[in-house]
Amino acid sequence: MFKENFLLTNTVAQTLYHEYAKGLPIIDYHCHLDPKEIYEDQPFKNITEAWLAGDHYKWRLMRACGIDEEKITGTASDYDKFAAWCQTVPKLIGNPLYTWTHLELQRFFAIDLPVNEANTATLWETCNQALQKKDFTRRGLIANSQVKIVCTTDDPIDDLYYHQQLHQTEDRFTVLPTFRPDKAIKIGEKDFLTYIDKLAIASNQTITTYQDLVNALAKRISYFSDNHCRLADHGIDTLTFIDPTALSAADVFEKALTKTPLTDKEVAVYQTTVLLDLMKAYHQAGWTMQLHLHAYRNCNQRMYQALGPDTGYDGINDQPITKDLQQLLDHADHSQQLPQMILYSLNPNDYDALVALMGCFQNKGANKLQLGSGWWYNDTRAGMRQQLTKFADGSVLFNFVGMLTDSRSFLSYTRHEYFRRVLCEWLAEIVLRGEAPTDLQELKPLIENICYINAARYFQFQEMR
Repeated sequence: MFKENFLLTNTVAQTLYHEYAKGLPIIDYHCHLDPKEIYEDQPFKNITEAWLAGDHYKWRLMRACGIDEEKITGTASDYDKFAAWCQTVPKLIGNPLYTWTHLELQRFFAIDLPVNEANTATLWETCNQALQKKDFTRRGLIANSQVKIVCTTDDPIDDLYYHQQLHQTEDRFTVLPTFRPDKAIKIGEKDFLTYIDKLAIASNQTITTYQDLVNALAKRISYFSDNHCRLADHGIDTLTFIDPTALSAADVFEKALTKTPLTDKEVAVYQTTVLLDLMKAYHQAGWTMQLHLHAYRNCNQRMYQALGPDTGYDGINDQPITKDLQQLLDHADHSQQLPQMILYSLNPNDYDALVALMGCFQNKGANKLQLGSGWWYNDTRAGMRQQLTKFADGSVLFNFVGMLTDSRSFLSYTRHEYFRRVLCEWLAEIVLRGEAPTDLQELKPLIENICYINAARYFQFQEMR
């Protein structure tokens, strides 16, 4: 389907990609793979399990093409679900899923057939035969994709058992945890108190005050650090900053423990205070803090009640972002405990504000604050180009830590190839406009840094085995 120079429409782009970008290893510093699945390394039952299970990107497009939910998340057979996807793909030209689907077939399965209804049976049989081979287990797919580091997304209460086992048994790549304490921050959620009880058990202490909570989280941060964690991550759909002196987070937490209803202001001051305390802890641990901002979750409440979260019913938040984020960063910086940070927004309209705000807090270290890669709805060709352009316009793209998969699929590593091709296409256009050196050897460090080296340095992965 796609020739060796797809997206590379001139000789400059082709040289940049094939000579400098193509052969570099991958650091996937943010994904949602299950470390238990990686460790157990079981073969996939079939291509539907490998390709469609849990993939709400694909589910949304199948729904848009009128596929019955029974063949998406329902009880239809795996073959029927795969057939429904094959019926959908020919309609997706212009969508990155069309490109990714065929890239995955080519790179993993050496299949050059178009995905369509006529080829369903052939693709089903050929892919399923391949998936029974040793190289197509979970670990085999990671290793054969030239991945060196995988960072999963993990709750503070996780025991990290599978990370520990992988650290002892897997020498082709390294799997690291990422600290994601969202459940400890969402004080307004109905399961908050149940979660606090679990956190108390994991940290081996009682939690009856706000300070107890901070101490428990600090213990888990220490535990994650002992297990080679380098990053924290937060999914914050709407960031609301309330000066922590305006109300007492301790009083709010005490009210929550007694199941007393909280006002929006009380929830916001609690969340602000926890974030600031965590930022101090991350700074002390030498971690990078990621903020994933401006998703708009569970827009279709009927389907949320039927299927639960992360099933394809999230949108993009368009609320103001600058003032609250500025106050959060400034408050942490005032005590000189602002951690290294990556700022992602699901709304690309936020890029200019984020890049400008980042520049107000840079100090020691190259690009201490970064604009995160095109994420979710923005990891398209157009979205990647927009993110690269905004980062370069307002900051130092040379220091960008590059692409990630943000995926639950073991077949998603072709997204790194896709990004590298887009990067080389974008950079070649700058060269041809006369705005960059025509001696392409001078651009080699830029390509290598963005595609691999910066991530190793920024997250201190170079210190690991």
